[in-house]
Amino acid sequence: MERFKDKVVIITGGSGSIGFTTAQRLASEGAKVLLVDIDEDALKDKQNKAEKDGYNMSYVAADVTKSEDVKKYVEVCLERYHKIDYFFNNAGIEGIVKPMQDYPEDEFDKVIAVNVRGVYLGMKYVIPKIEDGGSIVISSSVAGLQATPGMVAYIASKHAVIGIMRTAALELGERNIRVNTVNPGVVDNRMMRSLEEGLNPGNAEEVKDDFENQVPLGRYAEPKNISDMVTFLFSDDSKYCHGSTFIVDGGMQA
Repeated sequence: MERFKDKVVIITGGSGSIGFTTAQRLASEGAKVLLVDIDEDALKDKQNKAEKDGYNMSYVAADVTKSEDVKKYVEVCLERYHKIDYFFNNAGIEGIVKPMQDYPEDEFDKVIAVNVRGVYLGMKYVIPKIEDGGSIVISSSVAGLQATPGMVAYIASKHAVIGIMRTAALELGERNIRVNTVNPGVVDNRMMRSLEEGLNPGNAEEVKDDFENQVPLGRYAEPKNISDMVTFLFSDDSKYCHGSTFIVDGGMQA
């Protein structure tokens, strides 16, 4: 089934596990996908894999914190595919784990730059070009709904993007452009390995066990579980879903 035949989607953080898994899912259903990431080598690897699978996927290397780079990825998408239907505003970093009073200012600024400024710039330059009736999904987290000690920058950033989403939802309703966040819980990927180690250096497995014990379903999410939700939010099955947070956490928020 090609639900997304001839639809065009931009995915930032496109070489990461959630970004690329979502790209594969959308491309398998007919979408044309532009991957955006700062890591060009990783993007080349992803495109090579996509080509072997027969998917219509290309990439542009860009730093989402820089206006000129964001303008560039929007322009490249329009040059290659002539329109934008969907935007997965997904790029993000976790930062380090430190108590608030010890959190380095430069690390705080780096996380906010990628996770908040990068999301804002993506909205600023995609919104004028996205098709009426389109859909935008921003990656937040359960960290946007609750706090964890030692993660002030990440927590602040993921709360902030919910505010960006809600503002955009109010502004874009008249164009029938739906805007939502996806809010993953613990996901079995590189970012969680980093956070596990940061929360208890040398005892990351204990942290993982503790997190799994907090999940009623008893396990971490796979990246596919998150991409399934994003795909739903781009599909016509969610045409009345707007201005909301969509939690994929195995029941942690319950």
